[in-house]
Amino acid sequence: MNVLFLMADEMAGWALDAGVHTPHLDAVAARGTVFDAAYTPSPICVPARAAIACGQCLHALGGYWSSSEAYDGRVRSWAHAVRAMGVPVTSIGKLHFRSGEDDTGFSEQILPMHIAGKGWVRGLLRQPLAGYDATRELAEDIGTGWTDYTRYDAQVTEAACDWIAQQAAGAPWCAFVSWVSPHYPLRAPEQDIARYDPSACAAPAEAVPDHPILRELAGFFDHDPWFTPETRGIARAAYRGLCTFLDRQVGAVLGALDAAGLVDETLVIFTADHGEMLGEKGFWGKSTMYEASARVPLILAGPGVAPGRRVDPVSLIDIAPTIAQSFGASVRPYGGRPLFEAPLGSRTVLSEYHDGGASVGITMVRWNDGAARWKYMHYAQGHPPQLFELGADPSEHEDLAAHRPDVVAEARRRLARWMDPEVIDARAHADQARRVAELGGREALLAEAQWNFTPTGQG
Repeated sequence: MNVLFLMADEMAGWALDAGVHTPHLDAVAARGTVFDAAYTPSPICVPARAAIACGQCLHALGGYWSSSEAYDGRVRSWAHAVRAMGVPVTSIGKLHFRSGEDDTGFSEQILPMHIAGKGWVRGLLRQPLAGYDATRELAEDIGTGWTDYTRYDAQVTEAACDWIAQQAAGAPWCAFVSWVSPHYPLRAPEQDIARYDPSACAAPAEAVPDHPILRELAGFFDHDPWFTPETRGIARAAYRGLCTFLDRQVGAVLGALDAAGLVDETLVIFTADHGEMLGEKGFWGKSTMYEASARVPLILAGPGVAPGRRVDPVSLIDIAPTIAQSFGASVRPYGGRPLFEAPLGSRTVLSEYHDGGASVGITMVRWNDGAARWKYMHYAQGHPPQLFELGADPSEHEDLAAHRPDVVAEARRRLARWMDPEVIDARAHADQARRVAELGGREALLAEAQWNFTPTGQG
């Protein structure tokens, strides 16, 4: 069996179920398993991709906390495991690791995108938080047109199609194809955005929840005040257009797989590294544990995969052992569980955030208890927690933390099985203090140019 691992960037889980035109992904979903409760290990690009690569949570990995602390191959990845089985492993597109010079397990990297030198250093300055003055750009670079990111994605698609056409039947291979869309800039090609009426996508501004760390995050990532009612609609339409554009790229790659006669012997995995808030609760981008940011699409299709949907929580760290197991590689080093396994009942999944805008670590645990869909957010250093029951309150409007001490206590027991969030928070801050010192100190980082997203061409 071959494995074709496809990844979008910043695609929220709702994008496959909210009237967004994604016919190619819908076709994959129809023949595979759709995971309705799939969560990122961290709601921001660089840490999430380190955890996905290694199949372990951030606290277990250590050191890959932020957008300036990227994966460097120090910890064994799924790609290392598959390559050790004698199977070539190729990446095409965005990786967001430290450098193409590091051995991160790939036999070949085509059109790689890694962090820009030091990465996004502003996120290292957390106690006290630094100001972030580049937020206006997200609200202004919106609408119709091509960007460096969509042009890059089109190149990734062409390269992936060419690569697949060269593969021979019966010779196992593994490929990771990764696009940047629908990550901002929120500007989409005409044929994709034309499907969406900005006025129908418009919505009033939403208030930031009354919580000290969420107010802190919203004050740092203060994108929302730069929007008007009209531009909110344009931006939301463009995001949907970018999801449709991404779907076209997926369709082209799957078309190449079909043309090569390899569909019946290839396991296809599709997901995104994290979601996008898109103005919900006053946030744009990611970095929160709300569903729009932390829950992502996840589809598994191919030989032996039963069609249907699963509601049990899973994590993107489960992808590493899934790929490894597909080639007979050991899954013991991984913290996740293969997605082939039956639903795991009351399993708890975890997500962590130790990056810009939050002075303390944020940890989420998510589990099912019968029909109840519980979600608990822990904010370190004594800040109040949040608790939601997603079955009755999918939009996360009713915080039950003060009303259900029994469930909060159960959440803390489940969290304690994974980690001590206060110990991990202290460890992350200590590691980041060392990173700041390595980069010249706080004043040197404050003098660095500010930017919203990694430029293309960072091999």
